[in-house]
Amino acid sequence: MQNQAILIVEGDITEQKVDAIVNAANTSLLGGGGVDGAIHRAAGPELLAECRTLHGCSTGDAKLTRGYRLPARWVIHTVGPVWRGGHDCEDELLANCYRRSLEVAVQNGVRSVAFPAISTGIYGFPLERATRIAVREVLAFLEKNPVLEKVLFVCFDSGTRDCYQRVVAESL
Repeated sequence: MQNQAILIVEGDITEQKVDAIVNAANTSLLGGGGVDGAIHRAAGPELLAECRTLHGCSTGDAKLTRGYRLPARWVIHTVGPVWRGGHDCEDELLANCYRRSLEVAVQNGVRSVAFPAISTGIYGFPLERATRIAVREVLAFLEKNPVLEKVLFVCFDSGTRDCYQRVVAESL
């Protein structure tokens, strides 16, 4: 695994110049707060119109739409779990979000993808735990799928960025 395939940046996921960005969506796929709301606002109303045709998404799954007004050509919508104390399959559901998003990316010819810190906002998933799951799943996927040239973890703030940097450094 080439460690240069993983990059950690602090910034706005809607501004990333990658093939696809991952949206931490809700099950309706019809927009919401946080990352989801920001992506819908930046992509424009065409994204909502396309999302209506997808009829939602289950927690742990992922679906693809065009990026419309985003620099990214595609948006991969995935629904992370709401944290309920760790006794409701949250870890496995979050791992599924990363695996399914990466599978959808590869199936659609994506070479670069940007992830937010899925489920760590309003869904309340503990940041360190979520980061370890995200990094583990991405590293495992990249070992088997070298077609992906770049995976960005886009962090909204410095605390999230520092957590990702620490976990990636420990994992390589």
